[in-house]
Amino acid sequence: MRENDRDIFEEIVRLRRDGTPVALATLVQCQGSTPQKPGAKLLVPEEGPLVGTLGGGCLEADVVRSARAALLDGVPRTISFDLSEGVGSLVCGGAVTVFVEPLAPRPRLIVLGAGHVGRALAQAARFAGFRVTIVDDRPEYASPARVPDAHEVVCGGFAESVEKLGVDRGAFILVATRGHQHDFTAVRAALRTPARYVGLVGSRTKKELLLRHLLEEGFEPEQCARVATPAGVAIGSVTPEEIAVSIVAQLIRIRRGHGIAPGGAAPGGGILAPDG
Repeated sequence: MRENDRDIFEEIVRLRRDGTPVALATLVQCQGSTPQKPGAKLLVPEEGPLVGTLGGGCLEADVVRSARAALLDGVPRTISFDLSEGVGSLVCGGAVTVFVEPLAPRPRLIVLGAGHVGRALAQAARFAGFRVTIVDDRPEYASPARVPDAHEVVCGGFAESVEKLGVDRGAFILVATRGHQHDFTAVRAALRTPARYVGLVGSRTKKELLLRHLLEEGFEPEQCARVATPAGVAIGSVTPEEIAVSIVAQLIRIRRGHGIAPGGAAPGGGILAPDG
């Protein structure tokens, strides 16, 4: 192990524990004279100082730009540099190949409501690679024993809990409480965060009622448009487990950069192809 590799690996563990996206750039091939040798590493967080080095100069600057692009799209990449033509201050006469790997933490899903859908969603989302937090204001529901698949269970008011959880722009929020009043309270709180996704389980009638209330309360149309409701993709879902699958499918589509299909998926209202 190189001298600074231990520092890099320890920093990876720390950043991932904190939920900070980071990319690791590794020099995988060298030909001729080069500033570093194979195995040299550079750790590139989404924000903040770099750890390690690939030799500095414009080569390293290009790698940092590629690493941060990889953090946005989640796609690893291989970059080659010909140093015989000079890369910034580097005119070494050799060539290098760098492998850039995004090491993003598990995406965070906050489920507001620990009812049948919330419990099924915790299981399906965890299986799909999300870190799941369940929130409910009823102690008998906000119990790790009742929702064993959640990574974290919070007992408290929906609005207060959303504020305390420190939601960032990479988080997903799904509202599935026990009634309109709680749903609307939770959605209002979710819209005040920079969350990547805000979904609401319910019917199209509930959607119309929610949008009317939000507009009357002064929310801008652009803010209202952030709410994906009915949440999920149209698969004709009926049971809580099927609804959970449809929602996780939508979350995966957004996670992979494909956006939200218009219309949502009302439970039981999906259109199936003739072959089922």
